[in-house]
Amino acid sequence: MSLFKVERKKEKLEDFKTAISSTVRSLTNSNKIEVSFGNKSTTSLNKSIELPELNYSKNKINFDEIRAIADSKSLLHRFSNKEILKKYEPDGNISKKLYKISEKIRCENIGSNYFKGVKNNIEKFYLKRIDGLDLKSSEDKIIESFENYLRIKFLDLKNGSLIDKKIKSFKKDLNERFKSKINDLKSLTLDQEKFNSIISKIISNMSLDESFEENEKKNEINDDDKKTKPQEQEQQPQEKEVSKQEMSIDVGVPDLKNEAKESDNADEEVQIEDSFRPDLQKGLKNNFGDLNYKVYTDQFDEIIKAEELENSDELLRLRKSLDQQLLQLKNFISKLANKLQRKLLAKQNRSWHFDLEDGLLDTSKLPRIIIDPLNSLSFKKEKDIEFKDTLVTILIDNSGSMRGKPISVAAICADILSRTLERCMVKVEILGFTTKHWKGGSSREKWMKNEKPNLPGRLNDLRHIIYKSADTPWRQAKNNMGLMLKEGLLKENIDGEALKWAFNKMNKRREDRKILMVISDGAPVDDSTLSTNTSDYLENNLKKTVKWIEDKSNIELLAIGIGHDVTRYYNKAIKIIDVQDLGDAMINQLTDLFNDKIKKTIH
Repeated sequence: MSLFKVERKKEKLEDFKTAISSTVRSLTNSNKIEVSFGNKSTTSLNKSIELPELNYSKNKINFDEIRAIADSKSLLHRFSNKEILKKYEPDGNISKKLYKISEKIRCENIGSNYFKGVKNNIEKFYLKRIDGLDLKSSEDKIIESFENYLRIKFLDLKNGSLIDKKIKSFKKDLNERFKSKINDLKSLTLDQEKFNSIISKIISNMSLDESFEENEKKNEINDDDKKTKPQEQEQQPQEKEVSKQEMSIDVGVPDLKNEAKESDNADEEVQIEDSFRPDLQKGLKNNFGDLNYKVYTDQFDEIIKAEELENSDELLRLRKSLDQQLLQLKNFISKLANKLQRKLLAKQNRSWHFDLEDGLLDTSKLPRIIIDPLNSLSFKKEKDIEFKDTLVTILIDNSGSMRGKPISVAAICADILSRTLERCMVKVEILGFTTKHWKGGSSREKWMKNEKPNLPGRLNDLRHIIYKSADTPWRQAKNNMGLMLKEGLLKENIDGEALKWAFNKMNKRREDRKILMVISDGAPVDDSTLSTNTSDYLENNLKKTVKWIEDKSNIELLAIGIGHDVTRYYNKAIKIIDVQDLGDAMINQLTDLFNDKIKKTIH
């Protein structure tokens, strides 16, 4: 081949790369996006799109593949919010793959309606790709069948007969799962949160990963039997073949008739503020490890913001009352705040990455430029600080036994922690839990009207209060802390369900590290519930809920008992006798956790 032809081919490839880069920037609506071919991009994934290297196959360049992948990734970059996507991501390897495919197709559906040529590029490459696949494993068949089904429904894909034959056995299963939801999903392509929530529930309910593991184990057992029993060798291939046939989407999953008996709300309603993450559905269905715990009715429960319980004038008055108590403890509070801030900021010793190509100019290297102007400029970037990406939730017992000094000090300390941690760039959420009524309220009235069935379960109306959400600055929420002093607010305490609520709120958050601090003055007590169930009903539920969170989640749970030993419930717990010690206890517990994190990082 002549040198001229080689150079011409290189120019052609560079022209194509330039055209693709231009298209990507247009589709993503970003001029700052970097496009890389083959090699990994040097910038963050949020600012780059990585494409396969251009190569020759049968004397043809893979232009179609590059175009299709570039279009698909660009649409995903533009129309998909990564935080929302992560929020509803289900558990399990197969489930996560299906979930990502559904999001990719949602974005392609949007892009196909806005940009001419995108649909043709993607469809042409997809049909060519799937036509050439050798779908031998059960996992591959599940994944490819799922993508093909959604492409037919969302992108009006027309399959070839060969493709239909490859995945025919799985189509019926998928149609059974999606037929009642497909129209809803198609209407929600522009609402990512609702779309992700619904499709994640559908995927989770398939129990694909559990079924796949069970069949893998069965195959392993069959293989072991084959080795130990040579006389059964002729039978083994037949058994293995049957297990492969049985490995469909529907294996190990309850049938639709049984699912229809479940509450309509589980599938039809999409709650945003207090919905559960799909990857926790298995834990929630068994009540965080307590199969015996039940709720007679949640019809009268409420989750309410503090500002909705009182008008602004009353909240301001209560805040002034809290401030007066703060004045009495001025020296004590200043010491606590300074102690915590000093300890946390000590961890924030700034460290830098040097000799970079971009970032802040490294002024220490300027003399060498003066000495030799041919030397290049040097830049630096500050290293990330581990504990900045942290959420601390303070869950305060708002029961009647906390009335007086305990609730005042709890409110004051939560207020101090919120202000101090905010200065240290740590998110803080302050929650409270009580009941709406004494002695059962509307729940008990309903139970009595229904002829008082035996062992009804929890029998009171819950009230869970949001004093400060994680994203609300302290200044905007500071008046809410005074609500804890309101006469008549503090009633019963059902700790187990309060923990579940706080856990679910935290688990939706994107922070890497989450700490849940519970402040209580003893065991859960609700006269209405305990008079109609066993005497240890609420206490057992609290123990099992705590154990589930400690053993099966990444949320760090710690507790402070005021005047009562709560170590029988929590692994990480301390008891304080004098309520005056609460502030020190809270701060010492938190700083110990942050110290542990730093030590682990160093080691």
